[in-house]
Amino acid sequence: MIRAAKSKGINVSFFLLSLFFFIATSEAGLKDQVFETTLPNGLKVILLENPKAPIVTFQIWYRVGSRNEAWGKTGLSHVLEHMMFKGTEKVGGEAFSRIIQENGGNFNAFTSYDNTAYFENLSSDRIQVAINLESDRMQNLILRQEDFQTERMVVVEERRLRTEDNPQAFLLEQMMATAFQIHPYRWPIIGWMEDLSRLTLEDLKSYYQTYYNPVNAFLVVVGDFKKDELLPKIEKAFGSYARGVAPDQERVKDPPQAGERRISVKKEAQLPFLVMGYHVPNLRDPDSYVLEVIATILSGGKSSRFYQSLVRGKRLVLSADAEHSLLSRDPSLFYISADLLPGKEVVEVEKALDQEVERLQREPVGEKELEKAKNQLEAAFIYGQDSLYYQAMLLGQHEISLDWRAIDNYLPSIRKVSAEDIQRVAKRYLVSDKRTIGILVPQPPKETKPMPSVPTIKEKMIR
Repeated sequence: MIRAAKSKGINVSFFLLSLFFFIATSEAGLKDQVFETTLPNGLKVILLENPKAPIVTFQIWYRVGSRNEAWGKTGLSHVLEHMMFKGTEKVGGEAFSRIIQENGGNFNAFTSYDNTAYFENLSSDRIQVAINLESDRMQNLILRQEDFQTERMVVVEERRLRTEDNPQAFLLEQMMATAFQIHPYRWPIIGWMEDLSRLTLEDLKSYYQTYYNPVNAFLVVVGDFKKDELLPKIEKAFGSYARGVAPDQERVKDPPQAGERRISVKKEAQLPFLVMGYHVPNLRDPDSYVLEVIATILSGGKSSRFYQSLVRGKRLVLSADAEHSLLSRDPSLFYISADLLPGKEVVEVEKALDQEVERLQREPVGEKELEKAKNQLEAAFIYGQDSLYYQAMLLGQHEISLDWRAIDNYLPSIRKVSAEDIQRVAKRYLVSDKRTIGILVPQPPKETKPMPSVPTIKEKMIR
């Protein structure tokens, strides 16, 4: 589900001007604002001029994530993301971050099931810094054994902290491995612990050579620049690299699920946790936009059905949430989850959640409730684009999932969802035969230690 970005301390006049710009942009369609070209070596370049502030976000997306890994080699994408900061012949190990910081910018990277991306946010007059750094490490990364051993240990500890010692994240990992039996969404983005210990430097070198090349990447640049000035700089920096071979991106799909699956995990925890994952389509199917509206009706704020029924009314849970994986490369899951209150039983909470889903299937959603959900999604979509970074993220995520132009389908598709669509889609996808249920069974602590913070489902899935 697309959510709004939060901002503070914005000048009111400037905010209203920005809001007018983004509403106009959303209504007109980004396809009329964005410039796209492809260099002779296959590198796609997506540019959006937005002069709202003298800054720019420079992002490079590689079409490789955990879905591209093989059995026994999970975690390669994430480990390589770490290694991308260990230096080239031109830029030493710690120099990358120092150069960005000296130029007043910030940077980061992330790995998902479907992609690995790197970005720099800088003053627009420093964009050449990002171009030089990213073009250099696309082809000239130095992969050393000592760096690999260090970063692999870092990832192992990251997995231990975020997954092994986080009972909810561990349950979600096990639930995904049960929901998907063939498709690589079944293994975690960070990799299985056993696989991480077996990875070699040669594995990493081969992976880098296969996936980090122009034909398997694209650039997204949003901010205060002129494309006629920026494009020659990009062509000069990236254009001389060999095209490479486009990897096969098709993956074997799971056969239709033949019945409900259940898994329970016993971990040290204070309270039970329940999660349900239903197999659903992504944005390649019009029904996916109906699922966006359903998720908002169920858990979009304190007036949502889950909050009013399970939190305030029946007082069964601390929180309940519904999430839809709209922007996944392949069809994924629609999640329903609940954090139980002390003394409440999983069976009782599961029944209450099922009743809310059955209500969607049985009763048409009222006109006011439906309009409210649509307004929430539209507001989040529009207000979120007050951020240049978020605009670039939207372009990148849609390009990975289908095509960046699909962004223009979002608001029209949400607006035309009807009460009949919600009933039909709920009956088709939110049924027991298409779901996997995961239950966290709390175990008493062996020793006193601080509990990790509880991330959202997306934070649990994306490292």
